[in-house]
Amino acid sequence: MRDYELVIIVTPEFEEEATADIVEKVKSWITDTGGSIESFEEWGRQKLAYLVRKNKEGQYYLFNLKLEPTAVDGVERNFGLQEAIMRFLIIGRDD
Repeated sequence: MRDYELVIIVTPEFEEEATADIVEKVKSWITDTGGSIESFEEWGRQKLAYLVRKNKEGQYYLFNLKLEPTAVDGVERNFGLQEAIMRFLIIGRDD
C-alpha cells in the first residue's frame, strides 16, 4: 500500500445532499479497491483560477488515503465517468 493525496472539485450546481452522495461514491470506490481513507477534509466552495465547464467556482475535497498502485487507474477511470466531478488530482506521497 502506498500513501496518496486526492483532491476533487465538484460542480457547484449540486445541493449539499447530492454533493454528499458524490463524496460517498468516491469513498466507496477507494474502499472497494482495497484502499483506506486516512483523513478527509471539506475545503468548501472556492473560486477557480479559470473557467471549468462554464463554472467560476467549485467545491473542493481533500482525501489522504492508502491504496495499491495498481488500483489507481481504476479509481481514476471512475472519476472520468462521473460528470459531477469537474477536476481531480491524485498524487503519491513520500513521507
